Amino acid sequence: MNQEQFHARLAQYKLIASVKEVKYLEKAAEADLSAAVLSIGNIGVIKGYVDYFKSKNIPVFLHLERIGGISHDREGIAFLAHYVKPDGIVTTRNTLVKLAKKQGLLTIQRLFLVDSDSIKTGLTSLQDTQPDAVELMPALLPEFIEEFRRVIDTPIISGGLIRKREQMEEVLQHGATAVSVGSPLLWKECMNRDSSIVI
Repeated sequence: MNQEQFHARLAQYKLIASVKEVKYLEKAAEADLSAAVLSIGNIGVIKGYVDYFKSKNIPVFLHLERIGGISHDREGIAFLAHYVKPDGIVTTRNTLVKLAKKQGLLTIQRLFLVDSDSIKTGLTSLQDTQPDAVELMPALLPEFIEEFRRVIDTPIISGGLIRKREQMEEVLQHGATAVSVGSPLLWKECMNRDSSIVI
């Protein structure tokens, strides 16, 4: 999957499943998703999980800091790109975004908005790394989506602390391209562009 295809899918489905338990893999694969982000597994099992989502034609990203046994260096990223073959990675680290891009992986850079300095630092990081998408956390600060939207042209994913559909709708209405949720109950929500959400 290339960047253009990924951006089109984000705009189409608007929902990313953040999978944190093995027992929810199948439930995520049954949903209408932009992508699945896996925060589970280790070097011994992750390829099987990636292959499972690919067999369902669902783009799959790995949250690198949560996958055990894979080094966070050039060789570790090369191993992911050429053996595990996810569509991309999610990370908070600038260096990993750059390494992944060199290996042809899509990148989602995750930013935690904890204070004014983190906003400034985050915007500077994005200009440096040029990820394929940015994930702003927590999602319950939708006014900051608009602030980032004014400065960057990168698709914005909003995630963290979402517990109900109304919160999903609110972040989309404030300019997020897609919303990332970890609750399997919310994966069944239809957030695609044909739904009733006005964007």
